[in-house]
Amino acid sequence: RKHMMGTDSIFGEGITIFKDKIYQLTWQSHIVYVYDVNNIDKPVKTFNWPYEGWGITNNGTDLIISDGSAKLYFVNADDFRLKSTIRVSENDSPVYSINELEYVDGFVFANIYQSDKIVKIDPSSGQVVAKFEFGEALKNRFKSTDRTDYFNGIAYDSATKKFLVTGKRWPKMFEL
Repeated sequence: RKHMMGTDSIFGEGITIFKDKIYQLTWQSHIVYVYDVNNIDKPVKTFNWPYEGWGITNNGTDLIISDGSAKLYFVNADDFRLKSTIRVSENDSPVYSINELEYVDGFVFANIYQSDKIVKIDPSSGQVVAKFEFGEALKNRFKSTDRTDYFNGIAYDSATKKFLVTGKRWPKMFEL
């Protein structure tokens, strides 16, 4: 039996766990599904999201969402009201394709889609305070196929204090 998190018609772009709820952002469906953390059989609530969904995380107070632009949106989790927006920039230039978000120790870490970069963003100013470039270093550690795609996955394990990174249809995940 399939539930909403597993249907072919919904492209789940990311999830975050916030106050015993799982918020599942969809890429182009403009829907955010909310599940009880103890039961993902069916959503307890849905919200409309007017933009594409590229990444979602939270800072303990607000949900933080990206839409592929140079913006980060801060959203109230209870009613999905937009609280604020910041522009992500590096040396006064906007940083586009903000994707795949993780909030760690007061900063937002994001993959830049179609690149081998992760940026560390100060969420109060939108400034990129650090950049990590992987080049082909990770991709050279496994055999690529014609389906192997972009570097595009970042997760943080708070227990080990390590990041896990991967790419679309990569056969491996790397611990940093």
